[in-house]
This record gives sequence, C-alpha cells and structure tokens, in this order.
Amino acid sequence: MKRSTYLLSVLSIFLILSCSGPVSKEAELEKLKKQHAELTDKIKVLEKEIRTSRPESASKTKMIVSEVIQPGLFEYFVETQAGIEAEENIIVSAKSPGVVVQVFVREGQVVKAGEVLAQIDNSITVKAIEELQGSLDLARTVFERQKSLWDQKIGTEIQFLTAKNNKESLERRLATLKEQDELSRIRSGISGTVDDVMVKVGETTSPGMPAARIVNTRKLKVNANISEAYINHVAVGNVVNVQFNEVGNSFSGKVSFTGKNINPLSRSFGVEVPVPAEVEARPGMSARVKIIFKKVPEALSVPVNLVQNLNGEKIIFIAVQEGEKWVARKRTVSIGGTYAGRSEVTAGLSSGDRIITVGYQGLNDGELVNF
Repeated sequence: MKRSTYLLSVLSIFLILSCSGPVSKEAELEKLKKQHAELTDKIKVLEKEIRTSRPESASKTKMIVSEVIQPGLFEYFVETQAGIEAEENIIVSAKSPGVVVQVFVREGQVVKAGEVLAQIDNSITVKAIEELQGSLDLARTVFERQKSLWDQKIGTEIQFLTAKNNKESLERRLATLKEQDELSRIRSGISGTVDDVMVKVGETTSPGMPAARIVNTRKLKVNANISEAYINHVAVGNVVNVQFNEVGNSFSGKVSFTGKNINPLSRSFGVEVPVPAEVEARPGMSARVKIIFKKVPEALSVPVNLVQNLNGEKIIFIAVQEGEKWVARKRTVSIGGTYAGRSEVTAGLSSGDRIITVGYQGLNDGELVNF
C-alpha cells in the first residue's frame, strides 16, 4: 500500500513537471531574488524581536552619563596678564642749578601738590631781595608824599612821575628776584607719596637731574596688552574682572581706554582700566584681567570636548527615548564660540535635550544606551 502511494506521488510530480514546460533562467533568478528579499526582512524582524524579548540583550546597550541642557548666560571674553601703574607717577627735578642745602622729606612721606621737598642755596638772592626791599620802602614813601603834594597842586608833574616810575621799577625788580628765589625750591607737582629721594644735602643739582619720585597711589590703573585679533571686539565700556596675582583680591571695572596703535613687535594694543580708590593695590603689581566683550543671556552651551568632528561636520550625541528604550542620536550643530572650556551652540540643539557627556566616544546613531 505504501509503495503504491509513493509510486503515484512520483508519477504525479512527473506529470506536473512535464505539463508546465521549460522555465527561463531569467524568471527563475527574479523569483529567487524576491524570495531572498522577503527572507532578509523576516530575519531582521525576528532579530529585533529576539533582542527585545531576551533579558540578556540589555547587556549589549552602552552605558552613558547624560545631562539635560538648559539655556544660561554665555560670555565672550579675552584673558591676559596685566600690570598696575600709577596715573600720576612723576620725577621731580630742580628748576635752577645749585647746591642742595636742605631736604624736607623722606621716603614714604605723604606730600601735597606744591609742597617744598628740598632747598637749593639761595643766600645771594635773599640778600639782594633784602637790599631791594629797603630801597622799595623808601621809594614808596617818596611816591606817597609826592602824590599827596600833587593832589594839592603843589610841586611839578615831573617830580610826581619820577617818584612813581622809581617805585614801580623797584617793584618789578623785586618781583623778578622773588621769582628767581622761587626757582631755588624743589616742589612736588602732585599730591602723593614720596617713593624715592634722590638728592642729598651738599650735592649739586641742576634742571633735569632727578631729585625725588612722587607717586599718587590713589589713582592707579591696570595696563594690559591685548592681541590684535580682538581689535574689533574690545572697546571702551567693556566689563573687566581683575584678579591680583600677589594678594589674591579682585575687583570689577570697565575699560576706560583702548589704544589705536598696534605694536609691531607684539602685535597687540593697549587697554587701561581704572583701579577704584578703595581697592588695595600698589604700582608694579601684576594681575590677570578678563575682558568681557559680549554676553548672550539665554545661550545653549556644552563642554567643548563633547563636540566631535565627523566628515567635516560638528556633531553632538544626545539620548532620546523611543518607546521603552533609550537610543543615541547624532545631532549636527553650529558653534558660535568657545570660551573657558565651553562652546556656545547656535543651532542643532534645543532646550531640554539630553546630551551625552560620558560614553559618547564610538557611539553610533541609533545605538541603544543605558544610564
């Protein structure tokens, strides 16, 4: 019975093949390709279902650390070293030659503008003034009497004019001598502190020779040199944070001056910032200045190391929840600027995106991730 059934089956297959006729190779190839595509799709679906259903598939996800990006203040700035200088720092010298006979100040002493610092020998001028003063007193007495007589129409006009001319001539000579005597005094041109006394009693001095240095420590400024790359960014009024290297204190100020000339050697321009009077500082101190020339109040920024270059594009990976799973997604971004280790993202991210901060190396778009 079984044998008969087998023979009938074989005979049926033979008859069917005989009736179907020859099949072309092109049609057979097309049929096989269609079957291959269908099988490939089925294999992918089954693999995805198996990965989802098996608990051990979770071990194939990549562990990451992420944070939700939020808008905040982003500052564009330039940092550089600077020095503290006194706006009023002068060297005082004598106005006439002579021997120094007195020095009235010492280092560290506070003086006012116009105060006498030292005296040059003026004994000859003093004697001449005393003699001339006696002659002037007599000339004034004679003039007053001649004027009184002239008012009474007594005496001649020539006597009155002679007495007047004699008195005025002596007054002019006395004024000249007093001016000469004033040149013998070395005076401070500003109010400040005596930083150095360079003359001694008995020494000969002359115009142009340093006699003393006066520094006004209540009018200080920060002087910095900025790269020419920032010539169109840094301007008067920019906010500046100043940190003193020696004492550790700091203050905030504003740029009061920007140089227009570029130093040909350092390729930089000068910037000045006034130091408030209440800030404890000294000329010659060094400081670190941070000049903020642009502020973006609601900027999205990320650590600079998160921005990767891929095929000429800047990308950042974010974690996106798709169904019950988290996957890594690549975002192409535009960067505005990078300061203090952070980059402003001007396009490509939105507030609330979960950026991947650890584990982003080697990630692929669509790869499963876990926290």
